[in-house]
Amino acid sequence: MSILAPNSQILYREIYNRENQHLFLNNGGNLNIVKSYGFCFVDKRRGDWKKKIKREIRIHASWADLSRPASVEMQSIESSEQLDQILDSAKELSQPIIIDWMAAWCRKCIYLKPKLEKLAAEFDTKLKFYYVDVNKVPQTLVKRGNISKMPTIQLWKDGEMQAEVIGGHKAWLVIEEVREMIKNFI
Repeated sequence: MSILAPNSQILYREIYNRENQHLFLNNGGNLNIVKSYGFCFVDKRRGDWKKKIKREIRIHASWADLSRPASVEMQSIESSEQLDQILDSAKELSQPIIIDWMAAWCRKCIYLKPKLEKLAAEFDTKLKFYYVDVNKVPQTLVKRGNISKMPTIQLWKDGEMQAEVIGGHKAWLVIEEVREMIKNFI
């Protein structure tokens, strides 16, 4: 038996016994609190309509893990020297970095940036995310990244570009491709 909740993505209910009432902490980042509410069903067709059938309903409420940020703001790269410093520090830490090559006039770039910042929160301790506005930097930096289309998301490791995703299609597909690219190099 299920009952519709005001927000079906957060709450769902199912029948369970009273003894199964617990507080669950999940390692996946969700807090599941189980509460019970008693409902009485009266069968008026039968002669003993006072007989009550008790059912318990379990509610799982899911909240985001507040110990981790929801998004991490990407830092900008504004010169070749700054890129060199970032690549050197990433090489010392043996961490890859993600660079989003974008432009302020590019709608897909602007739409993709907050989604990449949410993705950056997922990989907060494993790698850093940066962006380059190609109209605000010297063209030597753009040529160094070998950029021809925007948005272009590149993974750099050991001072060299290892993989890239050119984001000319739907944002959720680009994010999934970037996620797969990251998982291949971490």
